[in-house]
Amino acid sequence: MAMHTWFECKVRYEKVAENGMNKKVTEPYLVDALSFTEAEARIIEETTPFISGGFTVSDVKRANFSELFPSNEDAADRWFKFKLYYITLDEKSGAEKRVATNILVQAADLRDSIVKMDEGMKGTMADYVIASVAETPIMDVYYYEAGPDAPKPEFSDTDSANDEE
Repeated sequence: MAMHTWFECKVRYEKVAENGMNKKVTEPYLVDALSFTEAEARIIEETTPFISGGFTVSDVKRANFSELFPSNEDAADRWFKFKLYYITLDEKSGAEKRVATNILVQAADLRDSIVKMDEGMKGTMADYVIASVAETPIMDVYYYEAGPDAPKPEFSDTDSANDEE
């Protein structure tokens, strides 16, 4: 499984509000990139077609997510941040060890996010508990897309998509 390095990029621009007035907004996006510089370049490239007028990238910071569970359902238009604890047993002492991890889940609402998170975690052998879940202001997520000259991955995702459940 490819490791993603996620960056949260904040884009500041003028948006026409519902009352017709212009108002400055700052919207966070998540970008899969190899460096801060690449993350900034990617977010400029992704947002330019959608924003008329000028905008600035006001912040780029690392986002610590070990996994993302996206959804292609129309209703699932929000991103929820889960803090999980994996629970393992220390062989020697028999003590319980908790390892924290952050997961981002795309869902319609809080209840739906928990269902989707549990679904996404189905293949996991480790026990886990949900420590917290909160809706994030993240507007969209941009995965890294390799260009046509990039080496092809050995396994494609399309093979499994056709399997019947």
